[in-house]
Amino acid sequence: MRFTSLWAPMGAVALAVAALAPAQAAETKSVAVTAIVEHPALDSVRDGVQAALKAAGFEAGKNLKWQYQSAQGNTGTAAQIARKFIGDKPDAIVAIATPSAQAVVAATKSVPVVFSAVTDPVAAKLVASWEASGTNVTGVSDVLALDKQMELVRQVVPQAKRVGMVYNPGEANSVVVVKELQKLLPTLGMTLVEAAAPRTVDVSSAARSLVGKVDVIYTNT
Repeated sequence: MRFTSLWAPMGAVALAVAALAPAQAAETKSVAVTAIVEHPALDSVRDGVQAALKAAGFEAGKNLKWQYQSAQGNTGTAAQIARKFIGDKPDAIVAIATPSAQAVVAATKSVPVVFSAVTDPVAAKLVASWEASGTNVTGVSDVLALDKQMELVRQVVPQAKRVGMVYNPGEANSVVVVKELQKLLPTLGMTLVEAAAPRTVDVSSAARSLVGKVDVIYTNT
C-alpha cells in the first residue's frame, strides 16, 4: 500500500488489527505503539490510530491493551523498546517514523508490524518493494510531492536560488529527500545547500550554519 493521506495509516492499522480478531471485538487484543520522538505530526498518527481502532470496535481499557513508548530521538532506545514490545507478544506493533520501524522490523519476523510516517520503506529496507511484502511487515508511506512544494517555494519566494535543508545522513527518509531535491532543484533554476545533523542536538547549529548562505530553508518530517 502507498498512501499520502494522514488518515490512511490510521485506517490501515485498524484494519490490520481487526483482521486479527476473527469472531468478535469483545476479545481483548494488544497493540504496542512506538515512535522515534514526540512531535505533533507523529503524535497525530498515534492518536489517530487509537481513534481508528476505537471506531473499529477496539477501545483501550475495555477490549484493547494499548501501549505507547517514545524513543525520545535515540535509536538505541528505539531498539530497546522494540525488544521489550516483542517480549510482550502483542497482536500488532505500530512503528511510527523510519528509525522506530527499522528497529522493530529488525527484531521480529513473526509479530505483525505496521509502519507509518515513513517516506521510502524500500530504501529503509523495511520491505523489498512497493508491492505486498509477503512478510509480517506492512504499512503506509507519507511520501510528499516535492515538485509541488518547490513550485510553492518559487511562488512565495520568487527570487530564491539556494534552498537550504537540514538533514540526518543516517536516516533513510532524509537521504531520500536530499537525493530527490538534488535532481529536482536544478530543473527549477535552484540549488540545494545541505547541513548535516546526525543527532537531534545538532539540528540548531546546522540550521544556523545555513543563515546567510541560502534564500529559503526547507524542512520535512
